[in-house]
Amino acid sequence: MLMGQPRIFYTMSKDGLLPPMFSAVHPKFKTPWLATIMTGAVAMVCAGLLPIGLLGELVSIGTLLAFAIVCGGVLVLRYTDPEIPRPFRTPWVPVVPALGVISCVYLMVALPKDTWARLIVWMALGLAIYAFYGRKHSRLNK
Repeated sequence: MLMGQPRIFYTMSKDGLLPPMFSAVHPKFKTPWLATIMTGAVAMVCAGLLPIGLLGELVSIGTLLAFAIVCGGVLVLRYTDPEIPRPFRTPWVPVVPALGVISCVYLMVALPKDTWARLIVWMALGLAIYAFYGRKHSRLNK
């Protein structure tokens, strides 16, 4: 989480979906240092206050949802915009992405209902951030 999440925040900030402080790059190490510190601080507080089983479920459902969305995105883009340049090609489209979506959703369904409720709350929070900040500042919107 500490390696991937700050880079996701960095990219979202570069796209205008998060404030510019998330894309601050350290002058010497060339890493998103503020996003890394904030991610580490939040992870530290969560790890100190929440049970490990709960954290495991939250990370699992979030990661599975992200993978399912990526697999679905591969399918959609392959058919809606087949000519865009792709530095990485997915083999056996539509079989591999469809199996990816199906397997992720299957694993998500096995998680407890309260984990789903927490996912919905986090999704609502993310959509609120997008609605009130990201939509106005998005580079795609300009």
